[in-house]
Amino acid sequence: MDVLPWERILGFFLLFLFVCKGATGATFTFVNSCDYTVWPGILSNAGSQNLDSTGFELPRGTSRAFQAPTGWSGRFWGRTGCTFDSSGRGSCATGDCGSGEMECNGAGAAPPATLAEFTLGSGAQDFYDVSLVDGYNLPMFVTVSGGTGNCESTGCLVDLNRRCPTELRVGDGEACKSACEAFARPEYCCSGEYSSPNTCRPSVYSEMFKSACPKSYSYAYDDATSTFTCSGADYEITFCPGPPSQKSSRDPPKTPETTGTGSGIVTDNGGTGAGAVMLADIAGLAIGEGTRTVALSSHQTSLFSAILVSVVSLLL
Repeated sequence: MDVLPWERILGFFLLFLFVCKGATGATFTFVNSCDYTVWPGILSNAGSQNLDSTGFELPRGTSRAFQAPTGWSGRFWGRTGCTFDSSGRGSCATGDCGSGEMECNGAGAAPPATLAEFTLGSGAQDFYDVSLVDGYNLPMFVTVSGGTGNCESTGCLVDLNRRCPTELRVGDGEACKSACEAFARPEYCCSGEYSSPNTCRPSVYSEMFKSACPKSYSYAYDDATSTFTCSGADYEITFCPGPPSQKSSRDPPKTPETTGTGSGIVTDNGGTGAGAVMLADIAGLAIGEGTRTVALSSHQTSLFSAILVSVVSLLL
């Protein structure tokens, strides 16, 4: 029996869904709600490819998005008090990565710095957290868009610099050290004889961080209440977020003006490739993810074009 045209079309469409599902990864959108400029830093873990930037300027009231592939892992943070010349050379008062440039080029944040850490699953769950283990320099909050699972928001809404004990304070209150950095004692650093969950316990300092920011990591073995999971989501990292609203914790705040995108991503509120956005939205609905950002490689775009030509030929 010959296969009916609509059955062929359905087969091609399911193939397209499969291609899109494997191509999406996750979109990370950085939002600066501070009343000053923040210079985010990005560090990819060993074995993960670099995103389109490793450090950039994010003026107040703006946002910038990056596409990350499935399997990517790394960390984000905000640098403050930075001075860079026209060639991009300079340094930052907090969160400096020591590269001497706006781009961090594979270097991490000098503590104290608030960190957002992610591991994107390859067909499995994403893991993410906001960590104060290396200290704190500014409020940071992670919200989730789309995805399945618990998908909780997390982070620290409180300005801990105003509550920082004198012995942990940096300068005039630009940042707040961890007890490990301030005192270098094994019981604070979870090292030596304190290098296991049974021997390293919360300190009065980590409990202060935990009380102010209950969803954030406060010391090395604070996993139970600080690590979150989600599948097939996009993430928004907001610096200096406002108080949580009465909406669901999974409803992200309104995104300020967008200043740029990475990896040639297509956003669902504009940009290039309107046809790809429409089909991607349909694909998301079909697989239960809703609208999310999609980036297609040149190979995937060619494959999609071939599928589209085949579908059109069947309809003629």
